Amino acid sequence: MLAYHDEEWGLPSRDERHLFEMLILEGAQAGLSWETILNKREGYRKAFAGFDPDGVARFDDRRVERLMADPGIVRNRAKIEAAIANARAWQALRAETGSAVEHLWSFVGGAPIDHHVRSLSQIPAETDESRAMSRELKRRGFRFVGPTICYAFMQAVGMVNDHTLSCFRRRGHRPRPST
Repeated sequence: MLAYHDEEWGLPSRDERHLFEMLILEGAQAGLSWETILNKREGYRKAFAGFDPDGVARFDDRRVERLMADPGIVRNRAKIEAAIANARAWQALRAETGSAVEHLWSFVGGAPIDHHVRSLSQIPAETDESRAMSRELKRRGFRFVGPTICYAFMQAVGMVNDHTLSCFRRRGHRPRPST
């Protein structure tokens, strides 16, 4: 958990595979601990074609059955099927907008929002931006993308900076002021 925080969490990312990975992992985490998901991350990478959305979009019912037997991931049919549906929705989003990455970043105006939090208790579970992202993704056929999951995704990929003011990681983050 510490290495994840220190080396990845909250750092702005515009890498398509990384964003797709984090969207799928945040959905898989629903009802579980983030530590459980991090411990299975390599299993997810192997099982889900290195989080290549185009590869995952080709998964069929036989692949779902194999995934249901894979101890390297959370074996929840709804979450597995959601990951595949999300890959197909990702492809459609990319085709329609030209860039799924830029579309997702548009919910924060293209730059990280800095919340200037002093303590963890000040970090919200969801925001207007995460609610808007959730509505849009659901409209486009994505699953396991409620506003809390979207907010956790936004934190993970650096769309929002929720590192506390005392955290060394704030220095490496190039936030824009919160509005």
